[in-house]
Amino acid sequence: MARDTSTLTRWLQKYRNVGLSGFLEIKKAAKAKRKINDDAIAALIQELKTRKGFSSYGGIVEWLKKEYGLDIEYGTVYALVRYRLGAKLKVPHPQSYKQNEKLVSE
Repeated sequence: MARDTSTLTRWLQKYRNVGLSGFLEIKKAAKAKRKINDDAIAALIQELKTRKGFSSYGGIVEWLKKEYGLDIEYGTVYALVRYRLGAKLKVPHPQSYKQNEKLVSE
């Protein structure tokens, strides 16, 4: 069977204990609870829609900690805002002083 004997022993023991139906049952892992509750997400969406917005994802992390007491990692906030909410921050990226303003406006 190309399996280690310890694996076969474990399978046989499980078969004896739970039978064929229990042995063939596919178990799924429980879903993890969301770290950011729905109220905080709704408030974040409203805040992102305002003209002020946020200057960085770190600012969102600090805002969530201050307003809702949530200690959320930067990567989690980035994934939520960028991919799940589909939002972009409202701060323009710095531009070179060497750019030709006429070409940029076109």
